[in-house]
Amino acid sequence: MKKIICHAFGSNSATACAALILGLTTLLYSSPKISTAEAHAVAKSNTVTPRRRIEIDLSDQVLRAWDEKTIVYMMPVSTGKRSTPTPTGKYRVQTKLRSTRMRGDGYDIANVPYTMYYHEGYAIHGAPWRKNFNVPGSHGCVNLSVKHARMLYQWARVGTPVIVKR
Repeated sequence: MKKIICHAFGSNSATACAALILGLTTLLYSSPKISTAEAHAVAKSNTVTPRRRIEIDLSDQVLRAWDEKTIVYMMPVSTGKRSTPTPTGKYRVQTKLRSTRMRGDGYDIANVPYTMYYHEGYAIHGAPWRKNFNVPGSHGCVNLSVKHARMLYQWARVGTPVIVKR
């Protein structure tokens, strides 16, 4: 029965399906005058929103922002150079800062815009000092143009998955 209900309402996620069934059950048993059309509308409104994720391809030096199966942004990046590589793995946006100071071995930069930390001291951020993207050159962070960093910063939320791959 659960499979039939979830399929009928176009839900294929386990979480969305559970929310759908809970919503329908609540409505059907607490309000005897609800129509099938009303139940369908409420069930649709209770489904989980599409998953967003950020993928960074170190080989292509490209960042892709996904909303489920759709690429909503594709941006050139500059990731870590050979001596200071960007670590691969699966992470999540941990902190978002409109502007911050970044310090490390050989650099101290104030007002780094649209910073999203995702793993230890690694972040996706705007790099107004950089003119050449699509080439590794950072100390390990993912550098974007300020315009692209702003767009991504406004789109992403704390908790958004960040996948860094070769």
